[in-house]
Amino acid sequence: MSTFEAKFDGLANNYDQARPRYPAELFQHLGEYLPKTGRPRVLDAGSGTGIALEGLLPHLPADATVHAVDVSTDMIRVGREKFPQVVWHEGTAEGYLASCPSASLDLVVAAQSYQWMDRAAYVREAARCLGPAGVCLVVQNNRNHAAGGFASAYEDLLEELSPGYSRSYRSFDIAAELGGVFTQVERRAADWNQTLTVEEFVAMSSSSTQAQRAVAAVGPVFYARVRQLCALHEAGGRVELPYFSEAFYALRPR
Repeated sequence: MSTFEAKFDGLANNYDQARPRYPAELFQHLGEYLPKTGRPRVLDAGSGTGIALEGLLPHLPADATVHAVDVSTDMIRVGREKFPQVVWHEGTAEGYLASCPSASLDLVVAAQSYQWMDRAAYVREAARCLGPAGVCLVVQNNRNHAAGGFASAYEDLLEELSPGYSRSYRSFDIAAELGGVFTQVERRAADWNQTLTVEEFVAMSSSSTQAQRAVAAVGPVFYARVRQLCALHEAGGRVELPYFSEAFYALRPR
């Protein structure tokens, strides 16, 4: 098992239950771009347990052919249980796309997984695999730490205890990366708040690689500090996290 795979195996059930879902409005524009005839051919790249598929599938025709690829056997196990109609593959998104014929797909989606990829290779291969009217869609949830309060304090804690972590680790310009290969990139955004019980927040935290690094470094001290932080910011046993979520629709490869 590679280091990359080891980040996720063993976390699948917790990950699926605890991770925030994507705002539905980020997917509602798909109908504007997908082919109006034929069966759309779709790939969820770096699919995890299929959290993006929860938002994606309701916007696809019932006869769409949907494939999903992920590096983690454990994530695929959970995803297959949720979506048996999807064809699941184990491997990297870049490797899977490299094996696909040119112009064989209508939609390629990468959600939170985009940050872990060889992004230049992924975008290049996605463009090659898409047909003339194909769409490359990147979707992300981002904690809005700039809002201050609990969100910022949690980032402070991760930066203190999780080796190598920085809240700016995902500050790359997605629109520019896609724009180097596609002729048009459209951004859609949604601001929203997630309200969680303290236990739900601890579970969500434990499903992240950043928290796992902190636990490896300082052991149970990390979760004790998370609970202390929640105690400072909770109201009625709940904490609130602000998010900004983004969807980038990349159209027509150059």
